[in-house]
Amino acid sequence: MAVIMMRLDKFLVEMGAGSRSEVKKQISKGLVLVNGIVVRKPEMKIQEQEDVVMFSGKEYRYEAFVYYMLHKPAGVISATEDRKDKTVLDLIPDKKRPDIFPVGRLDKDTEGLLLLTNDGQLAHRLLSPKKHVDKTYEARISGIVTEEDIREFRTGLDIGDEKPTLPANLEILYTDPTKTESYVSIVIREGRFHQIKRMFEAVGKEVLYLKRIRMGSLVLDTKLLKGESRELTPEEVKMLINETGGEHAKENA
Repeated sequence: MAVIMMRLDKFLVEMGAGSRSEVKKQISKGLVLVNGIVVRKPEMKIQEQEDVVMFSGKEYRYEAFVYYMLHKPAGVISATEDRKDKTVLDLIPDKKRPDIFPVGRLDKDTEGLLLLTNDGQLAHRLLSPKKHVDKTYEARISGIVTEEDIREFRTGLDIGDEKPTLPANLEILYTDPTKTESYVSIVIREGRFHQIKRMFEAVGKEVLYLKRIRMGSLVLDTKLLKGESRELTPEEVKMLINETGGEHAKENA
């Protein structure tokens, strides 16, 4: 099997140590050690899986993919960059990789679970309508949700797209007749634009608050406050990969 080699500066940039220019400056100053030996050449090739790299006193180990769970607050957009608004990437200051992105999107005013990763294969499978990965939300609705609404959600709704929505599970948690509001749980298997809001509009109601609590096997950690994040555990990653039939499941097991 051929040994894969990588430039030292490229390795450090991919591991989130800094920009290419910053990394090169630190290497030239003798602040980088490879297997205990000071290296001053950014172009030096290393075995990223084997060599031990120390940068400014911190050890860096190669990770092909990283995965973060974020408790997204309202007011933050699901994008990698924006000139006006704060993005979900701004909420992960200790991210190890500069190439992570949100898997799908939550509307600006929607809260809850958001997965961020640089694993494009997994992201594609999680978002593919063919995989039918369940996404569970809790919502506060203006109006009293009825059994008829539940049946319509289960059948599929015309929300103005070319095709009706796939069947969705709607559950009434409780209602507040004094405020004419309902608290519900919804499970969908798609990710259309403003889908849940449009589904309730189709039955004459309005979403006042929306929070995603689950995506496939991944459940929002109740210990995470709004705006907080953490890396996924190896078990969580393995479950996500396995349930979507990922070819690289064994590599991450």
